[in-house]
Amino acid sequence: MATYPSFVEAASEPPGYVVVTDDGDRIHFLDWDGAGAPGVVLVHGLSNTAWSWTSVARRLLAVRRVVAMDLRGHGLSDAPTGSYDLAVLGRDVVAVAEASVGADAAVVLAGHGFGGIVAALAAATLGDRCARLVLVDGGWADVAATADMDVDEFLRGLDEPPEVLSSMRAFLRDRRAFDPATWDDDQERAARATVVETAAGKVVPATRPHALVASVEAMFSYRPADVLPRVTAPIVALAATTRRPPPGSGMEVRELAAVGHNLMRYRPDEVAAAILDD
Repeated sequence: MATYPSFVEAASEPPGYVVVTDDGDRIHFLDWDGAGAPGVVLVHGLSNTAWSWTSVARRLLAVRRVVAMDLRGHGLSDAPTGSYDLAVLGRDVVAVAEASVGADAAVVLAGHGFGGIVAALAAATLGDRCARLVLVDGGWADVAATADMDVDEFLRGLDEPPEVLSSMRAFLRDRRAFDPATWDDDQERAARATVVETAAGKVVPATRPHALVASVEAMFSYRPADVLPRVTAPIVALAATTRRPPPGSGMEVRELAAVGHNLMRYRPDEVAAAILDD
């Protein structure tokens, strides 16, 4: 297992930038800087933001150039009323990679959950410029075939109980309770980025409703059998769920015991090691 210099754990925040895509949409990313090639682009999951990668990013800075992006409709990226199909989302990742790491530079892509799906599309687009694809508990499953529900039912399952959204304090208390041992300032920053506090003191999800619906529809349209064979880079799958990649999928599978889906929070050392090919 790799070891990481203690200074990368310092309570610092990276600057944010935007890249304007060919269709005029602005995609926001955090530039953690760092040194070393190939550079790394981190893609968050559904209803999350670039800040969800903070614990991992701090572990990579000493040896890699690191950026973490906000998918369109999430975080500080634009939320157009259309254009959420997977090809467009994948091109957003490519645009961030080229604007930050370099147009011709090799890049490692890592995506969590829904972000794994998007990262896979980007890896297929980049071809030999993708040095490694890391799928963090997602990106290998045909959701439409395995979820045992339709898009509407899936969306209803994302609704938060009213008491959790009654105040920022209640929301953060709920998130901390997932696993108090891994709760710190970085996790609180990541949690706060997923909601907006209203004038009445309640919180509402920060992801725009139309963007969430369109993203889930895109997720249900994903066919890994059509995408993953087009990825020429080595693929590593980090599985915390029971739906691990099937045998013979052609990817390296690492099963991680964790309390939940967010492996960047619960197992950041192992996620960082997979990105570094350790």
